[in-house]
Amino acid sequence: MAAAATDFRELTERGRQIWSSGDFNEIARQTMAVAEDLCRAVDPRPDEAVLDIACGSGNLALVAARRYCEVSGIDLAPNLIERARIRAAADGLDIDFRVGDAQELPYPDASFDVVTSVFGVMFAPDQEKAAREILRVCRPGGRIALASWMPEAFGFDFFGAHARHAPPPAGAASPLRWGTPAVLDELLGPGVVSMSSAKTSSFAYYRSVEHAVGLFEAFFGPTIRALSLVGESGADALRADIAAVFERYNRADDGTAVVETQYMRTIATRA
Repeated sequence: MAAAATDFRELTERGRQIWSSGDFNEIARQTMAVAEDLCRAVDPRPDEAVLDIACGSGNLALVAARRYCEVSGIDLAPNLIERARIRAAADGLDIDFRVGDAQELPYPDASFDVVTSVFGVMFAPDQEKAAREILRVCRPGGRIALASWMPEAFGFDFFGAHARHAPPPAGAASPLRWGTPAVLDELLGPGVVSMSSAKTSSFAYYRSVEHAVGLFEAFFGPTIRALSLVGESGADALRADIAAVFERYNRADDGTAVVETQYMRTIATRA
């Protein structure tokens, strides 16, 4: 019997609901350093056109705009785009933030000199289509910069803790595939002339492991979803598994939490 076709529209709508719950900006504070690092690596120059895909509350878009780039950001979650606009206005930055889908970008071909995504496009259900859209909107000779969780280290353990209690929807490919050079070569390789990936570490800071777990429980969409699925009877076990991950990667010895979050940083040049 043939396998049922994956309903990418349903998965995309489910993703919109997940990422719109809570307030991801409270979590994204701890990935600002990743946005800054990725921006330095791809090095957009003043007046270059930069697109940040699945931009969340605008971290990388804000960094690029401070370089006087012409910046656009797009995300599925309307509340995150609203937060991004508030942050840009507070800094006096003119950024074109839009609600939209990484799998159907509302921009003409070859619109951008630089296309980026920080732990964002990797969550698009139709990974091949999202990759084609990255290539389509990036001009020839332009640069692509991605930060992706990997199927190892913190990302694997953190999302694995969730999946053990609340399995992902059937038919959904693992987002962690984007954190492997071999898969990136499948997704982007035909459209680029060069691509380099490197394992990179950043650090997230919390008052304690318990503080970290509480923040994710309150503000992080996938954790909110998992808790809703396991119910009251399974919530403590899920919290304990998440806490164990933070403990495993905590590099502090003073009662606080300084969590090492290793990820894959990829820089490519469009053919």
